[in-house]
Amino acid sequence: MSGISKSQVSRLCEEIDGKVKAFLERPFEGGWPYVWIDATYLKVRRGGRIVSVAVIIAVGVNTDGRREVLGMEIGTSEAEPIWTEFLRKLTRRGLGGVKLVVSDGHEGLKAAVTKVLSATWQRCRVHFMRNVLRTQARAAAASTAFIAIAFAQETPEAASSQCRAVADQIRPKVPKLAAILDNAEPDVLAYMTFRKEHPARIRSASQRRNQAPNRRGRHLPERQRHPPPRRPLLLEQNDEWAMQRALHDT
Repeated sequence: MSGISKSQVSRLCEEIDGKVKAFLERPFEGGWPYVWIDATYLKVRRGGRIVSVAVIIAVGVNTDGRREVLGMEIGTSEAEPIWTEFLRKLTRRGLGGVKLVVSDGHEGLKAAVTKVLSATWQRCRVHFMRNVLRTQARAAAASTAFIAIAFAQETPEAASSQCRAVADQIRPKVPKLAAILDNAEPDVLAYMTFRKEHPARIRSASQRRNQAPNRRGRHLPERQRHPPPRRPLLLEQNDEWAMQRALHDT
């Protein structure tokens, strides 16, 4: 654009800020059984220095199957107090009926989920598989196909049996990887108890929900790459989901 004054820019930004603020503070109604939480780090300029901040995003699905962005928070880290306060803000806005929270294996987040929501925690399959591949890439790559078979089982018993079979098979040669599978089994298969009534995609975290804001954020000039532009992008993402629902219903 050309020929736009500073006052016009300020007025437009204030209008956008007001809409985004209302969106991120809106009350919730009904139950939200499934919640995905993820964090990504951005570099921002503060006091003449470049620092890293955690941008936390929560997405939920309500009992009607409607998916929405629930909230966003900016913190200096992913420490437990920050996660706890983020979840408490969501509950104060009416978030309730949460049965399953899907995220990576961050201990602070797990503790906050137990303390605030008293919900089942599901370890994100995508994050878990990446951890497996980082352990011992050559051996792990050969095991991922067998692990995927466990995720495809129809019952929790069958999935658990398959996980144990894979762990036992690789234990003699790769004991470290086998131990990872042993320890992760209960958390990474938690979604199986919900699968009969809801899709299996609940097993992965909100990472893909961060992808669109991340992609567009990377193209911003470095001096503009700070959390505020991400807020309108989340509002836009939420509107896109609403449009998709409307088209599907018609």
